[in-house]
Amino acid sequence: MDPSFGYSFPAIRGIQANREYFVSMCPLRLIPKIFLFDEEELVPELRAQRTLNKQRVPEIAQYMVQNRNDYVFSALTASVDAEVKFEPLGLGSDGSRLGVLRIPMDARFIVNDGQHRRAAIEAAMRNAPDLADETIAVVFFLDHGLQRCQQMFADLNRYAIRPSKSLGVLYDHRDNLAQLSKLVVIRSAFFKDIVEMERSTLSPRSRKLFTLSALYHSNGDLLDRLELSDQDVAAKTCTTFWEDVANQMPEWQAVRERRMAAGEVRRDFIHSHGIVLQALGIVGNVLLRDSRNQSVKSRLRALRKIDWSRANSRLWEGRAMIGGRVSKSSQNVVLTSNVIKKQLGLDLTPEETRIERLLQESRNGKH
Repeated sequence: MDPSFGYSFPAIRGIQANREYFVSMCPLRLIPKIFLFDEEELVPELRAQRTLNKQRVPEIAQYMVQNRNDYVFSALTASVDAEVKFEPLGLGSDGSRLGVLRIPMDARFIVNDGQHRRAAIEAAMRNAPDLADETIAVVFFLDHGLQRCQQMFADLNRYAIRPSKSLGVLYDHRDNLAQLSKLVVIRSAFFKDIVEMERSTLSPRSRKLFTLSALYHSNGDLLDRLELSDQDVAAKTCTTFWEDVANQMPEWQAVRERRMAAGEVRRDFIHSHGIVLQALGIVGNVLLRDSRNQSVKSRLRALRKIDWSRANSRLWEGRAMIGGRVSKSSQNVVLTSNVIKKQLGLDLTPEETRIERLLQESRNGKH
């Protein structure tokens, strides 16, 4: 191929592990054309990356389109299988780092990290063609064969850790439910000091009783299908409900007043775990939609009659606990909300009745 035909990228040259690499900006219009995936029909040991999870692509593309003016993507990492040429702009240590990276037209590019971003960019440009003029950072490594590409993939993902769900909620300013849940914590005199805002798990010594992620999911269930005028009304509705619930939980109050340690309550009772918080949200939603001419506050007084002790295995084993450990599967959430519904005199839905019957049949089968 004529060497005059090729790609030219403004680039910065660097050295990492005694190997050259280059950082550049690539127009989004070029991304689908030059960056390829490994053949998906190849067996895993002959591929340089995982297969594409096509279910993730529409969600990422929608994020780009819906947040047209403030989406953020990190750099793609790609290997280039070709004889590239770097032409520095000047001399000396500084001048030799900046230049133009020239890559032959017949070069093969393999995405080592960012294949879902690459596919999402292609999908997003179908709905927003103007995205084609924007750019994304690309880190180019020189291809040294399949083994090196596979090792790069392993190394790039070796220490990747997703942020906790609570931290994601805390920093999310687009999700209305996240915004509302933070507002509830700020406004609630009860929640203000006992909600862990960053971590989604609580250590035995933590002074917090709940996590922001647990409250987030519970608020989602509480507000499901409720038609509220605005976020302020929704936040007030949630705050009032949770404070009414807290008034029926003596152990919660004891933690709030520093008369009991939060770790002690979580160890001995299940009502401070996310599964119960979510179950309470489900039950609260029913109460808010149909209070049967009684105030929600008065209906919640029946919560005091429930034995929330984890030692009460006859009630909670198989329902909120499996083998003595709290389990938060969707079925366990339903079975836990069933207990609360029965105590508050609420009818079970046909699906809840079916799941309850399965539990009873399972228990009877053990004896």
